[in-house]
Amino acid sequence: MYQVVPGGAGGTITDGGPIKKKDKDSRPLVGAGVIGAILVIAAVTAWCYYIASLRKADLLKTELLDLNKDGFLIRNQAGGIVLKMGFRSGTLDLDSCSKEGVILRCSRSFAGKVNFFIMTVKPKETVVCYRVRWEELESDRPVQHAMYYNESHWYGGAETAVQHWPIAISGQQAPKPFVTSDVYSNRHDFGGILERYWLSSNATAIKINDSVPFHLGWNDTEKTMYFQARYQNSPYKPAPGRPPYAELSYRVCVGPDVTSIHKVMVRRYFPKPNKVPAKEMFRHPIWSTWALHKTDIDQEKLLTYAENIRKHGFNCSHLELDDRYTSKYGEFEFDTHKFPNASAMFQKLKADGFLISLWTHPFVNYDSANFGPCVQKGMFVMEPTGQLPALVKWWNGIGGILDFTNPEARNWFTSHLRSLRQKYGISSFKLDAGETSYLPWQFRTRVHLPDPSTFTRRYTEMAIPFNERAELRSGYSSQNISCFFRLIDRDSVWGYELGLKSLIPTVLTISILGYQFILPDMIGGNAYPNRTDGNGKLPDRELYIRWLELSAFMPSMQFSIPPWEYDDEVVAIAQRFTELHETLVAPRVIELAGEVLDTGDPIIRPLWWIATSDETAYRVDSQFLIGDDLMVAPVLEPGKQERDIYLPAGRWKSYKGERFDNKEPIHLTDYPVDLDEIAYFEWVQ
Repeated sequence: MYQVVPGGAGGTITDGGPIKKKDKDSRPLVGAGVIGAILVIAAVTAWCYYIASLRKADLLKTELLDLNKDGFLIRNQAGGIVLKMGFRSGTLDLDSCSKEGVILRCSRSFAGKVNFFIMTVKPKETVVCYRVRWEELESDRPVQHAMYYNESHWYGGAETAVQHWPIAISGQQAPKPFVTSDVYSNRHDFGGILERYWLSSNATAIKINDSVPFHLGWNDTEKTMYFQARYQNSPYKPAPGRPPYAELSYRVCVGPDVTSIHKVMVRRYFPKPNKVPAKEMFRHPIWSTWALHKTDIDQEKLLTYAENIRKHGFNCSHLELDDRYTSKYGEFEFDTHKFPNASAMFQKLKADGFLISLWTHPFVNYDSANFGPCVQKGMFVMEPTGQLPALVKWWNGIGGILDFTNPEARNWFTSHLRSLRQKYGISSFKLDAGETSYLPWQFRTRVHLPDPSTFTRRYTEMAIPFNERAELRSGYSSQNISCFFRLIDRDSVWGYELGLKSLIPTVLTISILGYQFILPDMIGGNAYPNRTDGNGKLPDRELYIRWLELSAFMPSMQFSIPPWEYDDEVVAIAQRFTELHETLVAPRVIELAGEVLDTGDPIIRPLWWIATSDETAYRVDSQFLIGDDLMVAPVLEPGKQERDIYLPAGRWKSYKGERFDNKEPIHLTDYPVDLDEIAYFEWVQ
């Protein structure tokens, strides 16, 4: 008898008898045995791979994060996915990955060697943070991750020309340098105030590290934002002696709700101001000559302007003498044709109770008497070889831009400002421009700047000696510069593109970025030709009134086009709202400003700040809170004397005396708001 067993072609002898030749009838049995053996081996192999894959999958988990070759996802405590990140520039070789305590580490992608890790940190019991780093170990290879925002709402990033709250991404944009820019010159650029920080309604926050040569892109079809690091075709340059290996590193933090996680991020990662600006800037309006007179300002017009402020019964924090009081840009002496007796003029203004602030900028035009000496002393930003100054074009001509990484240039600039203050009693300065977009694409500074936006930071530091009343319009990591930050110039229009509707989204955005002492530009906008709803000289009357009402509930008010340019009714409305600002708004804002020094929390807050579980609150862009207990709902549409109001759950009292005690949020539809009114509601204890 013969017995066929797995592994034998002819069988195994079991009875010691003679071997006999197989007949044809035994062949099917042999084939079946071979197939059976193969199936058993395959099953065992599959089981081993399955067990190994389970072990690998378990290896690639940390806290609430799951890593795979194509990206990672993060869940909240309830198990819902709050963030999904895809690796777009390469996939990980998972066989190169290992786990060491709280660190997941991989050494290879399918493109080559990398230094990749995710480290888990728990700064608070209710918060989990992940440090993510992907560094290419070969030059000329960018790193790109794609964040899928899907159904969540995102906030932060940058001031933009068309501003929405939450962020509204449209179209497609290849990753471009995320640097400070003048959106008034190029409306598709990022703005003059930006930070590498985004916040989600899913209680997730992302902060890109300062060391990253960071580029941002997006794709509305894919619902993604692209985070990219690269040195090729970019103004970013590696530090001297370091290879141009692209590194994309960032922190992702997840918390119990959006307000809580933002507080954690601000306290850990944002600098904070060390003092509060002059309280008069919160209480009384700033008056600027710009929108009314542009560059045609002169001594007689300035004195008349000041006289009219007092004549019509208005208070004044300070009076701002704007552009073109010098004969050339880059000089610091008054044009004697326009200001024949500047000393007497300032003495008169001081006697009448006016403090004066002067407009200034970082440019020295080529036709200025200071251009040659600045070239000789090497005080300008240079072209890449460092041999010649880099000429730049700005809105008032062509010249050099001072290199604020150079101590000599900083001292030269500051000394001129101090001299003006000493000679004429100037109270402070409006420091205009400062954006990276005014630097050449390739440039050299005294101190190497791996991140071009650091130039903006160096410029904002020039305001520190004057920060009681100083004003800046650009900022990058500048939250601790204790002065007012002004929104970029507004057009005198109603819409979201630098118009009235853009004010609340922009103020909320830069508040989330850590800038709390906010000046929302001039009431009514700048009245530029072809950018004005109205008769051309003045903004539309209704627009002006609605702009005035909204500004009365901002941290500070700024007039330029005066209300008496319209009629007595507009003057009366302006008087009433400046008084309301002084008595109702300013005391709250000043108290909140003191808290900013410790917490960094916004003064102007979105509705979701007190309604974190309210989906509708995440989408409201025409209402805001001052602190937690004053909610404001201005009219922002032409021809309207009513509006829909979203009232979060709570006990509220309207400016008309109505009381609402609602356990759930409610809509007030077609709520009447006359032209001389703004709707606001106070929290009732």
